[in-house]
Amino acid sequence: MPEVNWLAVIAAALSMFVIGGLWYSPLLFDKAWRRAANLSDADVARGNPPVIFGVAFVLCLIMAANLAFFIAGPEVTLSFAIGAAVAAGLGWAALSVGVLTLFERRPLSYFLINGGYLTIGFAVMGLILGLWR
Repeated sequence: MPEVNWLAVIAAALSMFVIGGLWYSPLLFDKAWRRAANLSDADVARGNPPVIFGVAFVLCLIMAANLAFFIAGPEVTLSFAIGAAVAAGLGWAALSVGVLTLFERRPLSYFLINGGYLTIGFAVMGLILGLWR
């Protein structure tokens, strides 16, 4: 089993979580994302924030751990860690959202907002995991 810095995994997960909080906030893409996702204020109000945020953080933790295992190893450079993270974020996660976007008949903005978050979030996780080995 590869050696993983679990504090770095937690920091990477927190970074993804915080980026998501900013990304989907009124400062950035809240209104555009809600419109693209067809979410009304009533839809958002029906949610259970402690469950949603708690499960979201656990999922970020799992993604960070998965990425950490993927880029573990003494021969891994910082540039490889970031490149692999961008490849995972853009090439797997964001493009998967693209496929779902097509079948759900969502607008291009839905794909760009969600795919952008995943790509940037993974890149930052790769930076953290690559630096803090």
